[in-house]
Amino acid sequence: MKGGGGGGSGASAYGFPAKRRWRGLVIGVLGLVILSMLVPLVFLLGLYNGFHTAGYASDPQNSKPGFQPSHVDDVIRKLGPTLPKDVFQKYAIEPKKETVDFIHESQEPKATGLPPPKVDALPKHTHENSTKVGGRVQPTDRMTAVDESGKPCEWKFGSYCIWRQEHREVIKDSMVKKLKDQLFVARAYYPTIAKLPTQSQLTQEMKQNIQELERVLSESTTDLDLPLQIEKKSLKMEATIAKAKSFPVDCNNVDKKLRQIFDMTEDEANFHMKQSAFLFQLAVQTMPKSMHCLSMQLTVEYFRIYSTKLELSQAEKYSDPTLNHYIIFSNNILASSVVINSTVSNSKESRNQVFHVLTDGQNYFAMNLWFLRNSYEEAAVEVINVEQLKLDDHENVTFVLPQEFRISFRTLTHSRTEYISMFSHLHYLLPEIFKNLDKVVVLEDDVIVQRDLSALWSLDMDGKVNGAAQCCHVRLGELKSILGENGYVQNDCTWMSGLNVIDLAKWRELDLSQTFRSLVREGGSTDAVALRASLLTFQSLIYALDDSWSLYGLGHDYKLNVQDVENAATLHYNGYLKPWLELGIPKYKAYWKKFLDREDPFLSKCNINP
Repeated sequence: MKGGGGGGSGASAYGFPAKRRWRGLVIGVLGLVILSMLVPLVFLLGLYNGFHTAGYASDPQNSKPGFQPSHVDDVIRKLGPTLPKDVFQKYAIEPKKETVDFIHESQEPKATGLPPPKVDALPKHTHENSTKVGGRVQPTDRMTAVDESGKPCEWKFGSYCIWRQEHREVIKDSMVKKLKDQLFVARAYYPTIAKLPTQSQLTQEMKQNIQELERVLSESTTDLDLPLQIEKKSLKMEATIAKAKSFPVDCNNVDKKLRQIFDMTEDEANFHMKQSAFLFQLAVQTMPKSMHCLSMQLTVEYFRIYSTKLELSQAEKYSDPTLNHYIIFSNNILASSVVINSTVSNSKESRNQVFHVLTDGQNYFAMNLWFLRNSYEEAAVEVINVEQLKLDDHENVTFVLPQEFRISFRTLTHSRTEYISMFSHLHYLLPEIFKNLDKVVVLEDDVIVQRDLSALWSLDMDGKVNGAAQCCHVRLGELKSILGENGYVQNDCTWMSGLNVIDLAKWRELDLSQTFRSLVREGGSTDAVALRASLLTFQSLIYALDDSWSLYGLGHDYKLNVQDVENAATLHYNGYLKPWLELGIPKYKAYWKKFLDREDPFLSKCNINP
């Protein structure tokens, strides 16, 4: 009994310590598991910086400020964001420079060994430490990226602060825009302030400031036109607006006034849009003042000196059918001169070339003098006054330039516009004007030549009359409203004047001039009738020139391929934007300008610099 009791007593005596040991082991294991989970999290969250000194104090190399263990660097490299190598180059700290280009706000001094720079010492973004390219402010070495408050931008991938700094645009005439905004706001508040009986002085002040800004803006359109004291006037208006805003006003009245001003501004914008369209048409359809001056100066000089000294040494060439004859219809001295100069400059032999310039009575004497003063190698130039021609069945001949027709097409998805150049009524007199010639090349005055054209004279046109560039962007079937429903092949391409090889012998045989006149009489006298008559007269009689002979569209199309422009034998500036106008397309004007003789004293006298 005692022995059993003793055994039971011993089990009871050692049971509790055994349980405590088991519980201690469980707690220890759980602690290790938790620590094993926390340690990676500490490293991933970047909290390892706090343990550098304590963990590696025994190693003198590891005790340096900013030291990071190699295995930690590997973890950060693998888990960090992937960025281009050169993304830091622009904003990297360069200790050798006097200024710091960019500062990361979370960067610690011990990472570089430099003392923390003072934010106040950073250069502000001004025009002095930046350059302007294409209307944008480009950062330089001394520019610091700062936000609106003047603090350095915190670098991070896709930072708007840095993007805004790099793409900041210089606002042109910013003061004029600011004054207009102030005037807009002042006009909105003025009616409400005027209703306050106790604010008569503020009302008078606002009225005076509004009148003053209206006077200034009526005389100034750019910042350079503004008076010297405009800054004070702007500050005065700003203070007046601030006073007006400080009073409790009825928002409905201000809203109503703002809407009225908005409607007035919209009407004014529509007016200016229509006015600009009218002025554009006026600018492209009238001769520039400088060219009118050139014509007048040459006319006066002709009657002063050259009226009795005309040289006719090359007159025998004018009717020689064995030579290459070019026909130009023009009342523009510079344009016709460029056409002839470009043709002669690119020809293999100029002695066989004869140019006939047909013009009106107003410009005849100026044209005559210009081509007497300027020679084009061995080529002969004849100037003809169309109004003095004596032709059978034509008592009075009026001068008409080649016509251009602007045709717009609208579909469900888009709209497009094409410019078709076509013969004028005067072109149909060519067989009568040049009775001794069987073949001619007709050039318009908005054409330049970049290659030798002698191959056109040996061109076999298979019995066709008119060798022309085809415009397959416009099919005859798309002109039903002009041509009618029948009488032509709807899928045929239209053709372009500009560079045309004309078989005058075949023309006379088919009597195409009479065909044209009959078609004109059938449809009246409008421009659309002239287009219809020209297209139907040469129905099935057009010889399509190869695309390399002529490239058209340089007077309206901004998207022509540069390689095509340089390879074309002739360039046709059809459209409104002629190369001698200020409105001409700049990238195409260079091809025209290089054939312009700038040394003539009459050009400088009339200030001609197209």
